[in-house]
Amino acid sequence: MPISEADVQTALKEVVDPNSGKDFVTQKSVKNVKVAGADVSLDIELGYPAKSQFEPIRRLVAGRLKQLPGAGNVTVNVTSKVAAHTVQRGVKLVPGVKNIIAVASGKGGVGKSTTAANLALALAAEGATVGMLDADIYGPSQPMMLGITGRPESRDGKTLEPMMGHGIQAISIGFLIDVDTPMVWRGPMVTQALEQLLKDTRWRDVDYLVIDLPPGTGDIQLTLAQKVPVTGAVIVTTPQDIALIDARKGLKMFEKVGIPILGIVENMSIHICSHCGHEEYIFGSGGAEKMCRDYGTEFLGALPLDIAIREQADGGKPTVVADPDGRIAEIYRQIARRVAVKIAEQQRDMSAKFPAIVIQNT
Repeated sequence: MPISEADVQTALKEVVDPNSGKDFVTQKSVKNVKVAGADVSLDIELGYPAKSQFEPIRRLVAGRLKQLPGAGNVTVNVTSKVAAHTVQRGVKLVPGVKNIIAVASGKGGVGKSTTAANLALALAAEGATVGMLDADIYGPSQPMMLGITGRPESRDGKTLEPMMGHGIQAISIGFLIDVDTPMVWRGPMVTQALEQLLKDTRWRDVDYLVIDLPPGTGDIQLTLAQKVPVTGAVIVTTPQDIALIDARKGLKMFEKVGIPILGIVENMSIHICSHCGHEEYIFGSGGAEKMCRDYGTEFLGALPLDIAIREQADGGKPTVVADPDGRIAEIYRQIARRVAVKIAEQQRDMSAKFPAIVIQNT
């Protein structure tokens, strides 16, 4: 019996994508199946960036198809294509941006900006076009973390060109003011600045725009929820009870305004002594995992309290670019893939598919 396309589809229903936990047929990744006698060729199109996973997935799919009786040459091509996904009702998408990921924390000092920078760089390392919006107007830290200096250009006198750092587009109030200048602004000025930074920047075909939010649940977070098209939020916390109390508030705020929680990242989860290797849970343990269970959200990953993470971020080369093959960079990439998979599983934004309806008097 010659191999049929149905045989191929049936076989691939048994092959599970290790990143999503779903089979390739269910997640609609199987494209362009061609059967010529005993030879089979097809494309696997992932809805999330995963350049580091292309070869393992190619081998996984090809290995299963070679088990089909009478199979000859098997050609599998793995690619990824990121689509725009739905956001809060009544909020328009930003031109040049497909998806917006808000990185938030209830309180300061939990390593949110470091996590946001490494998340953005990890998505870029996996093949996505990524932007970073530093929304912490009072304490912008992304210019330093991404190693970017200078002022953004304006070609038309109205909009800003994003700055570039380690291959990602970035904008921050920190590019527009001196490092030592305090932002002595009231809430309305701050929220207006956020909107202008987002909408007056000429983002260039960004798959994911990561927004590094200030800590808390104040004016900026409210503006974000009401006026910025957010695809999903990532909450950063430490295992410490006092941090978790505030992280819960942040999570509930996003739930109230209808922004999906993509998951929780636990920072500084364990300290490993750089001299003797002794491991110690300085801030307690298991806090973020318990919070995930309580709220039915995903535990995206845990990062150690490691001096290298701090040194690399302060030096303008976060861990993902400073030590791309290291253990910690791999944790950030795993978190990035999970975030991207969660977004890929959400409903797509179809607004671009509908034609504009114009009513005329005839």
